Amino acid sequence: MTDGILDEALQRLRGTGPERNGWLSNHAPMAAEALVHRGLADEVHRWIDGYADLLEDAPRGIAPIAPQEWRDPLGDPIRTGDWIAFFERAVHEEPWRDVLARWWPRLLPGIAAGATHGVIRVGHAVRALLDAETEPRVAELGLGLAYWAARWQPIAPAGRGPYRSTDPRSALDAVPRVPDQRFGIRNRLAQLAELPGWDTAAAAVPGAESEPVRGRLAGIVAAAVLRHHTHGYQNAIMLVHAATAPAAVLRTLPALPVSLHRSSLAAGWAAAAAVTAAYSPAAAAPVDGSPSSPGDTMQRAADSADPHAIKFADTAIEAYQVTGDPALLASADHATALISS
Repeated sequence: MTDGILDEALQRLRGTGPERNGWLSNHAPMAAEALVHRGLADEVHRWIDGYADLLEDAPRGIAPIAPQEWRDPLGDPIRTGDWIAFFERAVHEEPWRDVLARWWPRLLPGIAAGATHGVIRVGHAVRALLDAETEPRVAELGLGLAYWAARWQPIAPAGRGPYRSTDPRSALDAVPRVPDQRFGIRNRLAQLAELPGWDTAAAAVPGAESEPVRGRLAGIVAAAVLRHHTHGYQNAIMLVHAATAPAAVLRTLPALPVSLHRSSLAAGWAAAAAVTAAYSPAAAAPVDGSPSSPGDTMQRAADSADPHAIKFADTAIEAYQVTGDPALLASADHATALISS
């Protein structure tokens, strides 16, 4: 029954565009998947009803994209409609895993696409597909890849420093802040190229090289969730992506060839570090956290109706299921309160 509700929701959202009001992301497919995955399928259609007025129709294409000419329109939002048509055709002509394996290394360098929502949408689609392969989920993967391709945006390159053996939280705390935090994410990310210490921090993926990639990524996600508790007060919504972007990479790993895991780890860390640099305040704030349960945490986020709160709670619960640390749930509850205030 819950599988059917997700497929119904994806079908309902099929003709909507990946963005609204200029360049704000359409969060509906991601939030719907998170709600279903966390046992709140009965709330999905009501949530979409409340979000529907924000949605816009999918853009029309200009000209078909030839498979051998994909580089030219990469990162061109004017070609969004063409990318939608391109990937709609691709995921129906080939197995979705083959399409993902081909395009993942092409798109991964542009992980900042759509304020990291490109990779996040793909991560939700892949998790749904790993649970059950259905036509609406295959189509949703194509739409996620299309959005990522249209908004493809690289992060300033990392240096060639050695991987750190420090813990992920210490590594995030060591990321330098961009100096001008007055404007949006594109302005902030543009400052990374000239930010002293950025190249070293971005290259220094935390964790021991002997540790499995999935374990290292999970550690990065958990650290970003916990750090939001003390640093999310300045921009609660945008800082959630320091956790949800690497979480999307982590969710996609089981569907990728092992040969792509190491580069995925590096990109997931770079995304977490970039959002941390862009949206962290100068100092931590003292916070209290009361005991919670995964069900209560997810319900609070759903009751807020905010898609960022829903996806952050989903990510925090995922990390909690690995570590058992109740502070992760407290951080999600605190984020929901901040976002809702």
